[in-house]
Amino acid sequence: MLNKQVKTNELFNCENEYLKEIFETSEYPWEILPKIKGYIKEILAKGLSDYEMISEGVLVGKNVKIYPTATIEAPAVIGEGTEIRPGAFLRGNVITGKNCVIGNSSELKNCVLCDSVQVPHYNYVGDSVLGFKAHMGAGSICSNLKTDGKAVVIHADEDYETDMRKIGAILADGADVGCGCVLNPGTVIGKNTSVYPLNALRGVFPSGCIVKSQDNVVKRESR
Repeated sequence: MLNKQVKTNELFNCENEYLKEIFETSEYPWEILPKIKGYIKEILAKGLSDYEMISEGVLVGKNVKIYPTATIEAPAVIGEGTEIRPGAFLRGNVITGKNCVIGNSSELKNCVLCDSVQVPHYNYVGDSVLGFKAHMGAGSICSNLKTDGKAVVIHADEDYETDMRKIGAILADGADVGCGCVLNPGTVIGKNTSVYPLNALRGVFPSGCIVKSQDNVVKRESR
């Protein structure tokens, strides 16, 4: 039976110097979400070397490319080398690592993106945590609110009651989600796991796998 990992240290190995603490102090990744706003404000108060405050509450690293039609609401920290493409909307409480891509018409709010994350085309990322080199295909979204408005439960080998109404998706390091997918509230995609396009998923999916559908998960063959 494939192990459905849910602890932060099982899903992420964050080496980014200004992101590490929020991962190290959260046993489960959904515990990061209510900390994001305060964590960003602490960074803004301290500042980061070679980062510039481009507007009140928006701190940006070197070699960041922001297209004129992109919108960034405070508070936010944008890692060096990141590209924010036309029409992107960062609604506040967004912190990215280095060399990320936030694509055209993508919308982000209350989320953490580790280094080299790509959400490049028409993505919604709300109340979510995306690990190193995680990637979301065009049109894939992190749904963050249940239709009944009740608290999100993480369905792994056991159920985890979060007492939180808004949780999107947790994508571990190297997770790759195909085009047109819907990750329902509280979905966790394991390390180096790939998801076929056009899936609607819920629950926790193991590391090192290929998710062909909700009930068809196979171990990735070693190369």
